[in-house]
Amino acid sequence: MARILTADDAAFMRKVIKDTLSKNGFTDVIEAVDGADAVAKYDEFNPDLVILDITMPNMDGLEALKAIKAKNPAANCVMCSAMGQEAMVIDAIQNGAKDFIVKPFKPDRIMKTVTTILGNP
Repeated sequence: MARILTADDAAFMRKVIKDTLSKNGFTDVIEAVDGADAVAKYDEFNPDLVILDITMPNMDGLEALKAIKAKNPAANCVMCSAMGQEAMVIDAIQNGAKDFIVKPFKPDRIMKTVTTILGNP
């Protein structure tokens, strides 16, 4: 069973992502409230995939991405943000993100990305 870590400072967004994943068979979902929490939980749970919001307090998603990739260059990370600005997408991809999902998104978009990276549950 694949383990997925989702990090977003908005509880509602974590719930939407977790519910979408659970309904599609990915039931081992860990939540983090910011980038620093995501890095700590990455160390603790060693997830198969990390979904990171970009704009978060304490440590943003790009900083968390860099910290996670420094620990494990093979880590599967996906960025998720309402700001679909080209520079942020390029920065995320250059730092090892596998994909970039722009909010608001449809559940199908999350699932397409997750199954492309991890396969079916």
